[in-house]
Amino acid sequence: MGGSQDGLGFIGPEDGSGLDRAAALRADPDHVARCAADPGARFIVFSRGQVLSAPATVPLTAPADPLTGAGLASLGPDHPLCATAPGAPIFLGLIGARPILALDLPEIAPETLPEGAELADLRALLPRLDPRASELAATARGLFVWHQTHGFCAACGQPTRITHAGWQRLCPGCGAVHFPRTDPVVIMRITREGQVLLARSPGWPEGLHSCPAGFMEPGETPAAAVRREVFEETGIRVGAVRFLAAQPWPFPASLMLGCAGVAETERITLDPVEIEAALWVDRARLAAILAGADPEIRPPRPGTVARWMLSDWLAGPAD
Repeated sequence: MGGSQDGLGFIGPEDGSGLDRAAALRADPDHVARCAADPGARFIVFSRGQVLSAPATVPLTAPADPLTGAGLASLGPDHPLCATAPGAPIFLGLIGARPILALDLPEIAPETLPEGAELADLRALLPRLDPRASELAATARGLFVWHQTHGFCAACGQPTRITHAGWQRLCPGCGAVHFPRTDPVVIMRITREGQVLLARSPGWPEGLHSCPAGFMEPGETPAAAVRREVFEETGIRVGAVRFLAAQPWPFPASLMLGCAGVAETERITLDPVEIEAALWVDRARLAAILAGADPEIRPPRPGTVARWMLSDWLAGPAD
């Protein structure tokens, strides 16, 4: 189970977007420079956390750039934004023989945007991205955020420098090598006797509910993390757990591991620090929630693994 659903930017565990990350090329700066100058190269562009994209009026069947996928706009190396960009780009990999790179620009004046492109928030853009565009955008944003927050060596405190085409940072002081981080998060579709568990955290937009979720701890398996998190936050005991699908979530560096769990108990006892509200919802009410017709509960946003897991359960056979 899992995979691209309804054209959404959702990466399942066995899906391939066609991107060859070509890790062996990252250590050769001359080769990466040639890739950046290749007339066939394409650049994914970010600026102040937003990504260059196709306008919302462009249908998903007509991607801004077929090479980089539906929803994203990309630029060639001769575009002024690329030719005058400060710093070196990050090498994302190859699609066929075409290099794909990413730039993070401090600011883009509206008049310099290419025709038919706009800057958009990646979270809002997710429902419009296909698997290839989703992988490229998530990879680039995750790396850019990592560089912004890891400029100093965790071992000795000295400034580090970027190496390996953006995939490593090296400390000239003590020689430590630092790699991008990914934080695994379990997100759980917990069911019991025809009902599914929804919860909301303090500070979320009014009415928004989703599947419970939490960071994995050292030494845990995903199933153990599911059982611990659900019990800590709601007091519910979970038995059988199975993996459903995964979604990179670079906000800032998470990998969402979508799991299904069967509750062994029903009574909810909240941890008020972590959870503001939690409740069991039957299929009829979940259908209304996903349709936007429930007066009290808003669903997870489209393009998220939580939304997919709930829609998948609703479409499946009754428990």
